[in-house]
Amino acid sequence: MPESNKQTLDNIEEYGCHVLGILEDDDPAFTYSVGIYEKQQRAEVIVVGLDNSLAHSMVNKYNRRIKEGERFEFGKLYSGFLEGFDVCFIKVAEKYFDEYPLACNTHYGEGRYELIQMVWPTTGGQWPWDKDTSEFYRWAQPILNESGKLKKI
Repeated sequence: MPESNKQTLDNIEEYGCHVLGILEDDDPAFTYSVGIYEKQQRAEVIVVGLDNSLAHSMVNKYNRRIKEGERFEFGKLYSGFLEGFDVCFIKVAEKYFDEYPLACNTHYGEGRYELIQMVWPTTGGQWPWDKDTSEFYRWAQPILNESGKLKKI
């Protein structure tokens, strides 16, 4: 039995996931799901560096689309998450699990789960792999895969 709190469990039961937003401090804000892996056998999702209310909406759209049967592939672009912009997904390396999705760790206990990062471009259309992206953008959206880098899609 998961060790999550009642609100988390209630949200997972009612909506298929619980969404948590962590405010910016010395690190960028991030928002992530808990329960998608349990309910849908699909990866949990994290959005790093965006306003928590916007990121919360993006996580909910991901959950809804997963429940409707959509599958997401790494390296492909997807619309409908961030108005006017595509996003892409990358697999999050387990070395980041003790830094970011702490509620997932609590919820799943010793059980394993998958986590993907929804990567978003700047308002100018730049991606983290573009050479002339700003230092702020690189700070705001760290890439949580094994290498910490992306190659162009």
